[in-house]
Amino acid sequence: MVQDTEKYKSEDEEHKKKVESKNALKNYSYNMRNTIKDKKIASKLLAEDKKKIEDAIDEAIQWLDSNQLAKADEFDDKMKELESLCNPIIAKMYQGTGPDMAGGMDEDGPSAGSSGTGPKLEEVD
Repeated sequence: MVQDTEKYKSEDEEHKKKVESKNALKNYSYNMRNTIKDKKIASKLLAEDKKKIEDAIDEAIQWLDSNQLAKADEFDDKMKELESLCNPIIAKMYQGTGPDMAGGMDEDGPSAGSSGTGPKLEEVD
């Protein structure tokens, strides 16, 4: 019984890594698709950049559908390929925001480092 457990442990770990890599690629693809469909983001993207991302996402999803039995390394490689295309475009979009766009933040959202004028909390014994 213990021998069987040890025997299947490495197979289970390989399978877990494969599932995690596959899910990471799938999640990244769909999250990126939702990101570029967001009206605030889409309005800041150049049409050609948006098209590049859409094409890469479609290709990645098609690859996922036709390569269900791929190894974890293949999923990881595909993920890196997609990230290497999408991340620079998204970073360029955020860096290229104009002064009227408040650095890509919503106007009503507080900045990360500000204390704000929110309620004051007092410690009570």
